[in-house]
Amino acid sequence: QVQLVESGGGLVQPGGSLRLSCAASGSIFSINAMGWYRQAPGKQRELVARIGSSGSTNYADSVKGRFTISRDNAKNTVSLQMNSLIPEDTAVYYCNADLIIGISRNNYWGQGTQVTVSS
Repeated sequence: QVQLVESGGGLVQPGGSLRLSCAASGSIFSINAMGWYRQAPGKQRELVARIGSSGSTNYADSVKGRFTISRDNAKNTVSLQMNSLIPEDTAVYYCNADLIIGISRNNYWGQGTQVTVSS
């Protein structure tokens, strides 16, 4: 069974840093795009960062210059380094991956990990 497992969330003070990681496991033939989304209470889930199979990236304007997404294809992982965190970054962060399983492309979500930025 394919799973995306996130780790690294927690409580951090403004200006601090966190690193989120997501590991994909299962009978995965290949991984295409991977990304991180977040959802704050009462708000719509939004794209935070995305990285394609070739390594190309894109970021939400609100996190540009502060967050960095990366992937390790050998380990089937994607990470999000979050620096200079602000309270507005508080949300549940979800890993997302576009995978090829068998002959089909499928989109998967992790369970989410809470990030809280507060003094």
